[in-house]
Amino acid sequence: MLHLISKYSVMRHAALGVALSVMVAGAAAQEVSIATSNPGSIYHGSGQVLAKLLTEKAQLKTTIQPFASPSVFIPAINSGEIPLGLANIADLSWAVQGKEHFQGRPYKDLRAISVAYPLRSAIFVRKDSDIKSLADLKGKRAVDGFTSQKVILPVLDAMYATVGLTRSDMTPVQIPNVGAGADAFAAGKADMFFFALGSAKPREVDAAVGGIRMLSIPNSPEAAVAVKKHYEPGYIRAETPSPGNVGVLEPGNSLAYDALVFGSAKTPDAVAYAVAKLMYENAKDLGKDFPPFRLFDTKSMVKDFAPLSYHPGALKFYREVGLVK
Repeated sequence: MLHLISKYSVMRHAALGVALSVMVAGAAAQEVSIATSNPGSIYHGSGQVLAKLLTEKAQLKTTIQPFASPSVFIPAINSGEIPLGLANIADLSWAVQGKEHFQGRPYKDLRAISVAYPLRSAIFVRKDSDIKSLADLKGKRAVDGFTSQKVILPVLDAMYATVGLTRSDMTPVQIPNVGAGADAFAAGKADMFFFALGSAKPREVDAAVGGIRMLSIPNSPEAAVAVKKHYEPGYIRAETPSPGNVGVLEPGNSLAYDALVFGSAKTPDAVAYAVAKLMYENAKDLGKDFPPFRLFDTKSMVKDFAPLSYHPGALKFYREVGLVK
C-alpha cells in the first residue's frame, strides 16, 4: 500500500499528526451527515447504523441524508457540502475519472475512507414463478432504464451476459432506481426486480407478494469472463439461505462488488479518522445492527482503488493499527 501514502509528503504526515491530536478531541463538537440512497436500500440501512454508532460511541452527532442514488449525491460530497457517503467502487472510480455516467465531469476530490462490505446484487422473481433461471427471463418484463442510478445498467448487462442474453432480449419496464423497480415488481408491472441482498426492500417485497426467489448466476470460467467484460469490479460470490438472505431459497451465486464509506478532500481529517477508528473497533456492533455488515472485514478496510485515493485522516488511523505502512 506504499503507493497510497506516497502522495503525501513527510511534512504533511508531521502536520497531520499534530493537528489530529487536537482535532479528534474536538470532533465531538461537530455535526456531520452521511449521504445514502433511499429508505429500504442497503446504503440507507448502513448509514443508519453508522450514524447511530458515531453519535453514541464517537460523540460525533451524525444524521443521514437520503437521495435517489450515489450518482445524485456524489457531486455534493466532492464539493464538501456533505462530508460522508456510501457508494460502490464502480461509481466512485468512474466519478474520479469522469467516465461512464460522469462523462466529462470528473470529481477528483473524492476520497475513500473504508471498505464496508461486498455489495451482493441479485435478480429476484416470485417464489412460485415459472422463471427458474436467468435464461428464462428472455421475453419477460424486466426493470430497466435506471435514470437516476446508471451504475445498475452495466451490472445487469454482466448478469445477463453470463447466460448469453442482453437487455434487448427482455421487455423493458422503465424505472428510475432500484426502489422504484421493486415497487413495480410488487405491483405486478414487472416479472423481476434487481436489488442488493440483505437490504430491507427485498424483505418488504417478499412479504407483499408471498415470497421471492433469487435467480442464481452460473459460476464458471466463462461466466466470470462475461462479468468482467461488462462490469470490471464485479465477481461471482456463493450465497446460502439464511435469515439475512431473503429470497435465497437454495445455494446459488450473486454478483458482488465492494461498497465503501467515502468522503472528500474537504472532509475534516478528524471526521475521517473517527469513522475509520469506529468501524475498526466496532465490527461486531455493525454486524449486529445491520446484517450486511457481518461481512465487514477489518483486515480489508484498505485496498488499492487507484485512481481513487484514501483520505489522509483515515490513513493516519490505518498506519496506527498496521493496515498500511
